[in-house]
Amino acid sequence: MIDLSTKYIGLHLKNPIIAASSGLTANIENIKKLESNGVAAIVLKSIFEEEILQQEKDLKNEVQKDSLIYSELSETLDYIDIHIKEDTLNVYLELIRKAKKETLIPIIASINCVTNYEWTDFAKKIESAGADALELNIFLNPVDTSDKDFEKTYIEITKNVTKKVSIPVSVKISQYHTKPAHVIQKLSETGATGIVLFNRFYTPDINLEKLELTQANHFSNENEYLNVLRWIALMSKKINCDLAASTGIHSAETIIKQILAGASAVQIASVLYSKGIDYVSVLLKELENWMEKHNYNYLNQIKGKLSQEKIQDPAAFERMQFMRYFSGIE
Repeated sequence: MIDLSTKYIGLHLKNPIIAASSGLTANIENIKKLESNGVAAIVLKSIFEEEILQQEKDLKNEVQKDSLIYSELSETLDYIDIHIKEDTLNVYLELIRKAKKETLIPIIASINCVTNYEWTDFAKKIESAGADALELNIFLNPVDTSDKDFEKTYIEITKNVTKKVSIPVSVKISQYHTKPAHVIQKLSETGATGIVLFNRFYTPDINLEKLELTQANHFSNENEYLNVLRWIALMSKKINCDLAASTGIHSAETIIKQILAGASAVQIASVLYSKGIDYVSVLLKELENWMEKHNYNYLNQIKGKLSQEKIQDPAAFERMQFMRYFSGIE
């Protein structure tokens, strides 16, 4: 009997497959279907700070058009600010409660944040609603040309939240850092129990017929796992918290590679859209078949087996140029 169980951010999972935060994890019907098809945990669709702030801005702008409703001394704007936050959060808290009531697998809440604004208070309410863990999906715009210290913001948000709650906290980060290894190392020292590599963002393209911007692929492709694989392998033995692989995970083979590199778990979303939620059971069966074929009984037997510290050529994961292949080209 193959044992696929693993431990991630203090949670005991029956296998390494986690449903990533997406539209598929935004309602109880899909959450129950994901559980029945074998996912070991679910990251709920994120509650977005940017969305809340934009709602506030739009409503305040509308109110300010009417001098009978709004004046400089009015409490209307304060009411709008509080009402929108509470309304959005209450809907999210109810989803957590329903998910915990109707499923048996760990439910991980998700906050998509861009500042260290009020997320410590939100996090405490999320914990009280019954979430098993919290994922901070931190997005700081890489095209920001200001001298804002992005690393400091990441650290401050994470430290503030981990001090406020007792449930495990993981951080999902972007790959757009000058020194990713340094950021990962620093985050591992904040009290976070896990780091998810990496966020995947909206990608624009150009329609040559209409001469207008359009969105490129909504979903990840099968080759996008490679950069994640590199950083999982480089960092898995250098930090004291778990790593989860995300982006480009479309097959059992890719899941196995990420575990071999040192990931404790993987997060999937795009493959669920393209092949359906029931494809999880196919991935699990193929994972079991590979382990049986290679005489492994437990997932922990392969975890980190090919991390940087374990391979014959440790520099291979650090090599950034194509010198080996193209050095002879003139």
